[in-house]
Amino acid sequence: MKTITTTDDLAAFCAEARKHPYVTVDTEFLRERTYYSKLCLVQLAMPGEGDEGAVLVDPIGNDMSMEPLYALFRDTSVVKVFHAARQDLEIFFVDAQVFPEPLFDTQVAAMVCGFGDQVGYETLVRKIARETVDKSSRFTDWSRRPLSEAQKAYALADVTHLRLVYEYLAAELAKKGREKWVAEELTMLTNPETYRARPEDAWLRVKTRTTSGKFLAVVRELARFREEYAQTKDVPRSRIYKDDALVELASTKPRSLNDLAKSRLLLREARKGDIADGILAAVEAGVNCPPEEYPQMPTLREKQQVNPALADLLRVLLKAKTESAGVAAKLIANATDLDALAAGYRDVPALNGWRREVFGADAERLCEGRIALAAKGPNVRIVSLD
Repeated sequence: MKTITTTDDLAAFCAEARKHPYVTVDTEFLRERTYYSKLCLVQLAMPGEGDEGAVLVDPIGNDMSMEPLYALFRDTSVVKVFHAARQDLEIFFVDAQVFPEPLFDTQVAAMVCGFGDQVGYETLVRKIARETVDKSSRFTDWSRRPLSEAQKAYALADVTHLRLVYEYLAAELAKKGREKWVAEELTMLTNPETYRARPEDAWLRVKTRTTSGKFLAVVRELARFREEYAQTKDVPRSRIYKDDALVELASTKPRSLNDLAKSRLLLREARKGDIADGILAAVEAGVNCPPEEYPQMPTLREKQQVNPALADLLRVLLKAKTESAGVAAKLIANATDLDALAAGYRDVPALNGWRREVFGADAERLCEGRIALAAKGPNVRIVSLD
């Protein structure tokens, strides 16, 4: 198996890849010790059999530019094929603000083709390629060198089997006329907003037991500081302070280093230096926030009035429609979406695009009392009441 370690070799491979209709792509990375994912390896494969046309790209310890790969990503004549692409795409977007175009995600395609919810790569390889994937190196430290032959074989298998999986799913989508369904799903993956962590919104991820604006103002400022510090220093949020410590700080509102020293949950490193100064400044900003600028928690739909009988009927309808269409139910709507529909909300994804075609239109008619459901043996049928 070939390992690329120079820009020239990467450029040569990418030039050859442009002669083919698609290339399969995967990455290995680490994120345990950093805020941003650290790219450790890129796996690429052109159409072929076995290891033919497949390479490993090793960016660690080599003075190599990834620009030839990014140029290939921009070449719209070659489909870039991933499985569960989100984390891979985040790496490339953060590094070069580039998205592969056109993009094909076999996990999304498999859900549209009826392989179940968030189907794993190993499952698709077993069902489509009739092969098994050795996952013994799944939890390896990909930043350490040299890589063993077992690690290389494991990494390469993530793109070699992917070729057959892609060809099969692409043919199934074309046969069923569902290419546009997948294209709709992938628009979120290629939206830059999907990968931008805004410090001012970081507080929304912190779970608290109170909705007091005065309290949330301090939570917001503490979360904002933590996010900005983590991004600047490229360290995990939890290395600065964890959510439970953040909530404790918002409750106790320390005003001095002596106050910080009394915290039960704050890490020792956070009680001094830049982090301590940032905490005290954030608490002060939150405490002095004018009431008209207090943050407000988003309205929780589950606290709204849900018609439980209607919610149950929507679940029956969803099961029937997705089984008939051969598509994963969770790709159409989750339990929260169904409860929102039963509570009278109409701003849910299930009522738009291809989801409306499969489920949304009939779901809306059911909510309006224009159709009923009837069971006959194992089947559920729709009865018009218009």
